[in-house]
Amino acid sequence: MTRFLPAHEQEPGTTRTLLVERSGSDVVSRVRRTVLPGGLRVVTEAMPGVRSATLGVWVGVGSRDESPRLSGASHFLEHVLFKGTHERSALDISAALDAVGGELNAFTSKEYTCFHARVIDQDLPTAIDVVTDMVSSSLIASADIEAERDVILDEIAMHDDDPDDVVHNLFQERLWEGTPLGRPVIGSVASISALSRTQVAGYYRRRYRADNTVVAVAGNVDHGTVVRQVRKAFGRTDFLRDVDTRPRSPRAGTAAVPARSGTVIRRRGTEQASFVLGVPGIRRTDERRYALGVLNVVLGGGPSSRLFQEVRERRGLAYSVYSYIGHYADTGMFGVGAGCLPKKVDSVLDICRAELARVADEGVTEAELELGKGQLKGASVLGLEDSGARMARVAKAELLHGELVGLDELLRRLDAVTLDDVRALAQTMLESAPTLAVVGPFDDASRFDGAVA
Repeated sequence: MTRFLPAHEQEPGTTRTLLVERSGSDVVSRVRRTVLPGGLRVVTEAMPGVRSATLGVWVGVGSRDESPRLSGASHFLEHVLFKGTHERSALDISAALDAVGGELNAFTSKEYTCFHARVIDQDLPTAIDVVTDMVSSSLIASADIEAERDVILDEIAMHDDDPDDVVHNLFQERLWEGTPLGRPVIGSVASISALSRTQVAGYYRRRYRADNTVVAVAGNVDHGTVVRQVRKAFGRTDFLRDVDTRPRSPRAGTAAVPARSGTVIRRRGTEQASFVLGVPGIRRTDERRYALGVLNVVLGGGPSSRLFQEVRERRGLAYSVYSYIGHYADTGMFGVGAGCLPKKVDSVLDICRAELARVADEGVTEAELELGKGQLKGASVLGLEDSGARMARVAKAELLHGELVGLDELLRRLDAVTLDDVRALAQTMLESAPTLAVVGPFDDASRFDGAVA
């Protein structure tokens, strides 16, 4: 595979082809990057044969960049940027995409924020103009801050009514207690209620910078045309002012994030108990992530997984049982979760603990290894069938990974995973003391002490 040139090593004002994927002699996609003044990256993936285009403006800022006093500011800001600019009202922003049948949305995570739009290819200039205007020219008016404050408080209340949301937040709060990763992306009632217009505007000025931003576009697009449109759109402000600045490197972990084990419960008078039992995982750039993907599939990644078969199919103890993975710059998580009747929670926990112990001790079988690889390969190929998925792939390569893995190379890496790889990772990861979060009609966390012993 050709070496992926990191963006911070590329001269401003230059363009580089990062990846060409072929089917036989035909080019099926081409990924190119141009670095604009200020360190802004424009990355496109041309997909001949489609009529859509998906745009994403990705900013390398999320909830883990916030101090406790600013908890929830990244997500708050995501909301406020839809409220109006010097050129457009909130209605103008929505109407511009509605008028062409497009889709416009955004999301915030612990490490990045994304504003994205999907349109017919001929309407891409409209999407670029609207989204770049939002990102670079928001008014952040006091009235809008107050209006969105109430909206976000309603959103927090909605999440608090969902035991599944509560238990996952509770798990992360315990696992990474006292660190930004342990705080919920949305913030808390107290932090959102206290955020001022001055704080949100200051956060915007400090964090939304060209060198920390990637504009990614995939679909029926021409790279040179997209670059000109993006440069013109951002040129309306001083967003590209620092001419010689290069893009920032992907966020890197400088030290291990301290993790805390033990049990935490949240009493709720619900008809169902929800829990997550997990351990620290691996960072997103760890080469063992392919082995972890296989392990996740085998344990709880679908209807044929061990947990689904044992807990639901054979014993009928729970409707929902699963395993999942989370990756960050410097750490990660691996957990199993379930929702069941409160009287069955001990039995389900016992099975989950037993399966985790068994896979750490014995690894997986040859048949399970092949099943895991096959599921991941199929999901990887099918997941890249639309322009939105392609856009996200190239954006994350720039902002998070520091490499762009082509589909053929990805399939090769999955094929290379061995039984020993999966077993060694399981042993290393599952030797950590587990963390357990439970939501349900329980008063005493000590009743679950045996689950984390």
